[in-house]
Order: sequence, then structure tokens, then C-alpha cells
Amino acid sequence: MPGPPLSVRPEPRGCLFALSQPPLILFLAFIGVLLFLTGAYDLFLL
Repeated sequence: MPGPPLSVRPEPRGCLFALSQPPLILFLAFIGVLLFLTGAYDLFLL
């Protein structure tokens, strides 16, 4: 009677798992806001 396999690899986690992390989303949102503000400044105030 064979037992369970000795090495059960966990399911690999891809990029979508990394993007679902709140700190990464907050960081990317902060960078996006900075880029938007600098672009708007460049377009409308210069």
C-alpha cells in the first residue's frame, strides 16, 4: 500500500497574486499619482 508522495510542491503563485497585495497596490498608486501630477503640471502650468 503506497503512502502519500514525499514532496508535494505548493501551487506556484504568479504576478496576479503579487498585484493583489495591498502594500504593492498602494505603492503603485502613489507612483501613478506622482506621474499624473507631474504630467498635468507639465501640460497646464508650463
